[in-house]
This record gives sequence, structure tokens and C-alpha cells, in this order.
Amino acid sequence: MSNNDANKNNSYLSFRLGEEIFALHVSKVHKILEVTNITEVPRSPDYMKGVINLRGNVLPVVDARVKFGMSPIEKTKSTSILVTEINVGGEDVMVGLMVDGVHSVLKLESEDLLPPPNIGNRYRSEFISNMARVKDKFFIVLNMDAVFSSEDQVSIKELSMVKEHVINENATVETDPASMK
Repeated sequence: MSNNDANKNNSYLSFRLGEEIFALHVSKVHKILEVTNITEVPRSPDYMKGVINLRGNVLPVVDARVKFGMSPIEKTKSTSILVTEINVGGEDVMVGLMVDGVHSVLKLESEDLLPPPNIGNRYRSEFISNMARVKDKFFIVLNMDAVFSSEDQVSIKELSMVKEHVINENATVETDPASMK
């Protein structure tokens, strides 16, 4: 294993939802996008903001705050869309996770990762892969495959297979999470 591969194994992208900090393993984050025009999809769940065009493909966009029982995101200049990967029936599907802001890439060692608490969480415990301790702060490390129920996953997969032209891609700005170090 190269040194670069070893660094990726313990790298997590941290982001903010409201006042709380969450993290995802960098292997689950493919791009970071500035928020662009999102096309709403009728009769979709409340947390589904709509879809955007990502290089000719339809990307479903989820308001992460609504998905976790918070008030909807109010778009600011730090609002971002994390292009993440979830497993739906053995197939990897891309989903845009709209967040209040992206913090940084964290290097976490095994001793920094703690099991999720058994009681008192605001979020369903299966959403949580670990709790990460960085200095005196705790971050919630998400298990993206568990964030969405099987019904959610079917909706996301159906939306991602739509082949219509959704928006002009020129408004989309991308950042590679690995370049944020």
C-alpha cells in the first residue's frame, strides 16, 4: 500500500449541519459542488431538494438537515453539495448531500474513532458509523449506506436514472475533497 493510499484510509471530510459537525470517509465523497439551480421533482420526499445535471447525468440532491430532522438549509455562500456514493441493492449510486458548509479533511487514527452512543442520540444509531474525537470535540461519522431506507434508495435510484436534460451544467463548480488538505 502506498503512503497516499494509507492516508486515504484514515481521511474523513468534515462538514457542518446547523451547529453540529459530521464526517464522511473520503472514499464516499467524489466531488464537492457549489450549490447551483436545483430542479424540483414533484411528489418527492420532503428531504429531496430535487436534481441537478452533473456532467450529463442526473444527480438527486438531498437536504441533509431535513433528512436528519432539522430545519431546511438556508442557502448561503458556504452551502455545498457533497457528491456521495451509496450502495443500493449491490449497485453504487451517486447522491448529492446538501450541507451548510465543508470544514476540512481530518486524519483520524483508530484511537480517535469511538463506538456510537447507545442512548440519547438525536439520530438513528444505524446512521452513525463512529464518533470521532478530535482534541476536545466530537464529530458524528456517518454510515452513508444506512442513512437512506430501502424506500429512499429506490427513489434515489429512479431519479438518478432519469435521462432528461435538467439544467445548464455551466453553473456547477467542482472541488476534489483530496485537494482541501
